[in-house]
Amino acid sequence: MNEIENSIFSIKSDEEFERLALEIYRFQSIHTKVYQEFIKKLNRPTPKTIFEIPFLPISFFKTHEIRTNTFSINQLFKSSGTGGNRSSHYIEKLALYDTSFETTYRNQLGNPENQVIIALLPNYVSQGESSLVYMVDRLIQLSKNPLSGYYLENKLDVENAYKQAISEEKKVIVFGVSYALLDLAEANTNLSQATIIETGGMKGRRKELTKEELHHELMKGLNVSFIASEYGMCELLSQSYSNQDGIFESPPWMKILIREMNDPFGYIEDGKTGGINVIDLANLYSCSFISTQDLGKTMGNQFQLMGRFDNSDVRGCNLLLG
Repeated sequence: MNEIENSIFSIKSDEEFERLALEIYRFQSIHTKVYQEFIKKLNRPTPKTIFEIPFLPISFFKTHEIRTNTFSINQLFKSSGTGGNRSSHYIEKLALYDTSFETTYRNQLGNPENQVIIALLPNYVSQGESSLVYMVDRLIQLSKNPLSGYYLENKLDVENAYKQAISEEKKVIVFGVSYALLDLAEANTNLSQATIIETGGMKGRRKELTKEELHHELMKGLNVSFIASEYGMCELLSQSYSNQDGIFESPPWMKILIREMNDPFGYIEDGKTGGINVIDLANLYSCSFISTQDLGKTMGNQFQLMGRFDNSDVRGCNLLLG
């Protein structure tokens, strides 16, 4: 398995991705028992392309233990539980998560050693067992800056830390749930040189807004030209980040496929909206093939979020979109 682990983070082409995805499918179809049973019930032919691989509904993470039993449990991550029951992701090899999020962050947002990381994640901290908090903890440690940390309530502390970081010529990254960022925006907190990453919903604290409405309010109140977003969840060990156009970029070991609305085995072309299926090869010891309740469309190797299916839970890491 060490060879597969090393291959995940050295993918250079779509051909390499597909070859490795099919190899991981074969491994998980034997060793991830819940996924194995799911495949058996579907009774479909052995996949020869990634488009023929069965995708496990993400809701299974709420009701089943999705893991290979290859190793003992190294870590347990749980979702924010906004919609009721919390999903659980049993991590057998935490090093895969460390490599995944750190590599993606460095490639898309820069080196944390040159940054100040400000975290506004009160609900994630209080609930515990959050993959997001684990990631931000590690980024704060890597920054080695005393200004980096969690700023849960005091808006003045955030502003003072930001001003000092800018005076020290540090790049400032702010990870925040929507309602905490709105609190700052309504106080007209000037964070004009910071990169703002909204990474969670209102958590019942405020009325849900469309993505467009939310970003408009945040840009106005925080005096920034755009709001970035993170597409991540406890069921995945990889994340995608959006740029100023709201277009998400995934790492080479993660791929988004868009399925037809009423056919889980049918896929649609670029630019058309459908359900998001995620292939996350970093999920080597759980399940790499997940059918989400999110709606989106692809543009080559990039994608855009378009909303959620009706009657699905409001996911902690994905805001209700317009």
